[in-house]
Amino acid sequence: MVRLSESQRASRPLVLLVGPTAVGKSEIGLRLAHALDTDVLTADSRQVYRGMDIATDKPTPEQRQGVPHRLIDVVDPDEPFNAGQYRRLALQEIQRLYGAGRLPLIVGGTGLYVRTLIHGLCDAPRADQAYRESLLQEARAQGGYFLHGELTRVDPESAARLHPHDEVKIVRALEVHHLSGQRLSDMQRQHRFAEQEFSVLLIGLNRDRAQLYRRIDDRVESMFARGVVEETERLLADGYGRELGAMKGLGYQQVAGYLAGEYDRAEALRLLKRDTRHFAKRQLTWFRKEPGLRWCELTEQDRSEDVAGRLLEMIRSFVQDLAPRRPEEMPNPSLTMEQESTA
Repeated sequence: MVRLSESQRASRPLVLLVGPTAVGKSEIGLRLAHALDTDVLTADSRQVYRGMDIATDKPTPEQRQGVPHRLIDVVDPDEPFNAGQYRRLALQEIQRLYGAGRLPLIVGGTGLYVRTLIHGLCDAPRADQAYRESLLQEARAQGGYFLHGELTRVDPESAARLHPHDEVKIVRALEVHHLSGQRLSDMQRQHRFAEQEFSVLLIGLNRDRAQLYRRIDDRVESMFARGVVEETERLLADGYGRELGAMKGLGYQQVAGYLAGEYDRAEALRLLKRDTRHFAKRQLTWFRKEPGLRWCELTEQDRSEDVAGRLLEMIRSFVQDLAPRRPEEMPNPSLTMEQESTA
């Protein structure tokens, strides 16, 4: 158990456990939360959706009963959600934990959520729903890769880091260029996510590539065994169509194609394994650019309880070494509605 003193709370400590999908974050994070006597604050852009459980590898009811998991099941699959909203909710949970003298523990693989929480948001223009709808209409007329091609033309740096199917982020980048005349990548570089209101311990989990891919394949097989096909059928029957951003996530997109008769079950399985590997590579690329991240390389021989024990010692040392910051050094943690619309 770790309880924060008043002086330690003043330095606003924050522990984050990140890494690619299937690396073992959830199990190790669960053990850390038990040992620290704190909640898990999830940083996962897909686990925010209610009813999307198997393909997102959401913690089980039993796991949640043992350790409270926050920032999951926040919105329905057809409701919008972005990094600004995540940051606002996360700040509320963090402040609640500080009030109880508990150490906030963030666990997840969505790099943008992690970066936005630590450093804030750049000053990009507010959303323009009419322009977004015009882009989506043109994309439906021109074909699936139209939007990514347009982004490559106006902001090649942003296009290079976004998957061609990541419609939400592509539309946002195009919207920023349209409204401001500036590239989103330039705005982010100028901002450099420089605001930091926490004392941060950022830990990254990683494994040998072959081992990670085997774990990904095992997870995908498990998803099919646990009923991801039936879960996708239910979501579609409830009116959540394939065009929704939430339904384009890993698992639902590939299974929906199988249910539509575009390929067989074996091909859906193969596609999901392939696409999840690609996703893991993009996650690693993102996190390798995070300053101050301390990597923990795992092997097949490492037991999760042993890894959690090593990380717990690192966390305790981090907390003991905290130096409180003066009030004038602390930025305002509140998030304006205008900032909230930028992510």
